[in-house]
Amino acid sequence: MKMLSPAARAFFCTQSPRNLPKIARNAKKDKIELDNRIKESRICAYKVMAKKSWIERNKKKAAVAARYADLRAKLKAEGDYIGLTMLPRNASPVRQVNRCELTGRRHAFMRRFHLSRIAFRELANAGMIPGVTKSSW
Repeated sequence: MKMLSPAARAFFCTQSPRNLPKIARNAKKDKIELDNRIKESRICAYKVMAKKSWIERNKKKAAVAARYADLRAKLKAEGDYIGLTMLPRNASPVRQVNRCELTGRRHAFMRRFHLSRIAFRELANAGMIPGVTKSSW
């Protein structure tokens, strides 16, 4: 099964398991519904999304890295490091930045959920992330 976005996964917390495959096909629609639920419940309402230019810059870096992926692999296999330096800087996938899908925050990013620690904590406390519970000992 395809890996779902955190927004779609969070949406599934209200769905029964047998509906999961049917809902998974509509992950984009589910993300919109989750975004609407978050707005209604005012979770992360005070958070400001990252500047649009930063997000677009990251998308551009991803596109350039994908375009040069085969050539980079070939040059690395040959050991042609001078050829690698002649490629654009953004051809390296390392230059891409992981960002929170809700707030756009780049620090304290949790890869498994594609959320920052702050957004993760708010959604987890609200019970919107399935399988996540607050620990106590």
